[in-house]
Amino acid sequence: MINIGIIGYGYWGPNLVRNFSEIPGAQVKTVSDFKPDLLAKVQARYPKINVTTDCRHIFTDPNIDAVAIATPVSTHFHLALAALQAGKHVLVEKPMTVTSEQAIRLIEEAEKRNLVLMVDHTFVYTGAVRKMRELVATKAIGDIYYYDSVRVNLGLFQHDVNVIWDLAVHDLSIMNYVLGTQPYGVSATGMSHVPGEPENIAYLTLFFEGNLMAHIHVNWLAPVKVRRTLIGGSQKMIVFDDLEPSEKLKIYDKGITLNGNAESVYQMMIGYRTGDMWSPNLDMTEALRTEGLHFIDCIKAGDRPITDGEAGLRVVRILEAATQSLKKQGQLIELNLAEVAA
Repeated sequence: MINIGIIGYGYWGPNLVRNFSEIPGAQVKTVSDFKPDLLAKVQARYPKINVTTDCRHIFTDPNIDAVAIATPVSTHFHLALAALQAGKHVLVEKPMTVTSEQAIRLIEEAEKRNLVLMVDHTFVYTGAVRKMRELVATKAIGDIYYYDSVRVNLGLFQHDVNVIWDLAVHDLSIMNYVLGTQPYGVSATGMSHVPGEPENIAYLTLFFEGNLMAHIHVNWLAPVKVRRTLIGGSQKMIVFDDLEPSEKLKIYDKGITLNGNAESVYQMMIGYRTGDMWSPNLDMTEALRTEGLHFIDCIKAGDRPITDGEAGLRVVRILEAATQSLKKQGQLIELNLAEVAA
């Protein structure tokens, strides 16, 4: 039995407690939060779980094997490092850290102590995203031309991070997992419409080797909630709409065909292909449950998680570059491919 300590019972913490309480081979032993009223909710719903306002009790408890961290990103590094140094396996909420240097430090600490370090990139564990990765990896949709995503809604405004670090982190983790290749450069533009607050709208363009590009639009100030991703391939195209109650993933047999003399643009004829649309059967297991099971399995087997520290580091490096580009009004910031792919 893997005993879990959970730090943070605000927005995401209750979901972690619920899932780890229901996963075979795991149990939540202690929940920590500095707000007594939140801990009272834990005690009311889970009377057998210990609560504390001091997370150090989790680190010093020899009966706790792993720690899940669901706190503001500015606290991730220090809490995760303390947990690793106490000999605990760690699941940390996204984004992993506020700097790539901090992420590297956590990776090194976990490797030195032979501990599992996993980042909570929850969307990677959804049936839709795993199916998209399969379709791309098997060339079922041909060569990939573009990745385009929109993640907008009204609120929830954050005070410590901008909209890129809050919302685009989801799309970057999905993109990295599905495409299996890393961008060499990032350009980002954005704006804040609340004086003194971080940017609430942003557009990211990511450049890859070859003719692949990606575009991500995130916005806290939209009148509707949209969670949609398009992947264009040479043979087929994918639409992933996370707000759809069913048929979240649709594959369209649509595209173009080129005819004529490729050496002369004036003789080139572009034809349009319109075929069937189909929606594959997806695993509808809650993503956080799948992720939790994977975390427990990795601890027991000593395996490396799908969303390990390296995956978290790749996303943080892109976020850093996007933030740098944002300050320079869209200037292309190049990424070291050797570092990003490491």
